[in-house]
Amino acid sequence: MNSETSSEKLDAKKSENATSTVVAAVPNDATAIYAKSTSRSFGVRTTELLNAQYSSKPLKITFFVCLFFLSYSISMDMTIQRTLTLYATSSYRNHSGFTTINVLKGVVSAASQPTYARLSDRFGRIQILVFSLVIYVVGTVIQSQAYDFNRFAAGSVIYTIGMSGIREMQQILIADFSNLNWRLVCSMVPALPTIINTWAGGDVVDSVVKRFSWQWGMGMWAFILPLCCIPLFACFAHMIVGARKTQEWADIKQEKRQKKWSETVVSLFWELDVIGIILIIVCLGCILVPFTIAGGAQTKWNKAYTIVPLVVGVLLVPVFIYWEYKFSRIPIVPFSLMKDRGVWSALIIGILINWVFDMPNDYFYTVLVVGMNASVKAATRITSLYTFVATITASILGLFIVRIRRLKGFIVFGAITWIVALGLLVHFRGASDGIEDQKYIDGVIGGLCLFGFGAGFFTNSIRVSIASVTNHEYMGIVISLYLTSVYIGTAIGSSVSGAIWTQKMYGKILSRMIDLGVENADKLTALAYESPFKFIVTNTWGTNPRIAVVQAYAEVQKILCIVGLSLAFPLLITTFFLRDHRLDSVQSLELDHDHEKGIKTKDGQVVVNNYDDDIILAKLKSLFKK
Repeated sequence: MNSETSSEKLDAKKSENATSTVVAAVPNDATAIYAKSTSRSFGVRTTELLNAQYSSKPLKITFFVCLFFLSYSISMDMTIQRTLTLYATSSYRNHSGFTTINVLKGVVSAASQPTYARLSDRFGRIQILVFSLVIYVVGTVIQSQAYDFNRFAAGSVIYTIGMSGIREMQQILIADFSNLNWRLVCSMVPALPTIINTWAGGDVVDSVVKRFSWQWGMGMWAFILPLCCIPLFACFAHMIVGARKTQEWADIKQEKRQKKWSETVVSLFWELDVIGIILIIVCLGCILVPFTIAGGAQTKWNKAYTIVPLVVGVLLVPVFIYWEYKFSRIPIVPFSLMKDRGVWSALIIGILINWVFDMPNDYFYTVLVVGMNASVKAATRITSLYTFVATITASILGLFIVRIRRLKGFIVFGAITWIVALGLLVHFRGASDGIEDQKYIDGVIGGLCLFGFGAGFFTNSIRVSIASVTNHEYMGIVISLYLTSVYIGTAIGSSVSGAIWTQKMYGKILSRMIDLGVENADKLTALAYESPFKFIVTNTWGTNPRIAVVQAYAEVQKILCIVGLSLAFPLLITTFFLRDHRLDSVQSLELDHDHEKGIKTKDGQVVVNNYDDDIILAKLKSLFKK
């Protein structure tokens, strides 16, 4: 296929996209042209050939509907999993261990993102999706059968490794099969089930807690989620049948067969940057986990098992940086990408998003049930309101972006909205008196809805923004880096919130109980701190022990919300450094711009699209010049 024919096909593609509809606005047969480039990875080229088989509107609709089935199962699982983890840790008399598990999940998720992205580029999206699904099932079974906290934590880590891979493949597949201007709409497919599960999830959790057990509520997903994958795998099978008829598919398979297994193992070691991944896990784990276990009834900061990991983690940070800069052949963080403000600003925002969110929300379900007298059903629904509102907002925004084709202004607006929402949460989450309940619940609902409204403008938009900075070959890596930053934010947020909770809560409860003249204050404080859901069975709303706990919760929650509010300001400032590319009707900007623009690799391939007409940043620069 000569270059003139390729150019004609691409021009035709652009013309067709200019008048396309939502499902037609996804890359079609022209994509197959790029699959012939042997300088690009097998996974990307294979995906482009599969994508070319589903160029018609009915097939595109079928693909995204099948993706929705998987997304619904994942959404319901995660809605239930978070709540049931609180019941699990409480059953082990280690309720505060919830944040320790969240930190471990965040660390493992952060380290697994670049690994999955590179594996999918090497072996293919479908293969890694299947692999992740197997790991997920194993982790789910271990969680549901765990009889102590340590085994449950181990199962949670394995579960998270699998779930992280499934969710990352979702996002990469959406980027593979969608155009830039439609990508925000398409990226909402995994989030749309939240609209249903916000209300259905409460009923499911209520039924599981009352009629079965948290073990059953977790274990049932070991067979439900794989069943929901069947329609998507059927789509892939149909694509493969069509793709196998092409010469490009035969060429790719021939190249794969020519590679020796020993060469593949050695190259994978360097491609995955195994040493770098291990260093990330050890660094983040050793630094963040001690903050969640050092508090409680007795402080543990003077214990070796708290101090030593912290010191080791800090010392390994420069080791990781030195390894990545000097020895890693393919660094986890590609430096050519990281130098661009469109990438590093998005990664900083990714860290801050979940860090800010987790501050008031890590123990939110417990606060609602124990500290605000909400029912199990109501608490489950309220904790999902943020995602419910964010999903609706982002879906509507995505339809406007199709025509407006710009994101940065909306991202800045969303960050401003978060500051206002956190101000409301500081007031209503930090003032409960143990007597009134509905007033504070209503205030929290209002704050959460505003929080979700702001999130709808920028949390998903950031992912589209960072993906527009590079080409299709590097898109999976960039998306994985962003997801890594998000999970690092989760780990940090859980660590900080856990540190504040464990360091403050026990003393606050004990102090309040003594002030109210509660008998057996020490014993009741230990029960309320370790197993709050057992505590409220005998200490009903309005009793002095319950009032003491409610007031202690309010004090600690106020601190957590203030920390989140403080972090929202640097988040807002960072949004101004994002790029503001025009989102054209192409899979990536390399298909719509001449190859003289952008930062290139040695072989002439454009890695960073550093050209954009950023009106917001230009205006700010002009103001400072004055």
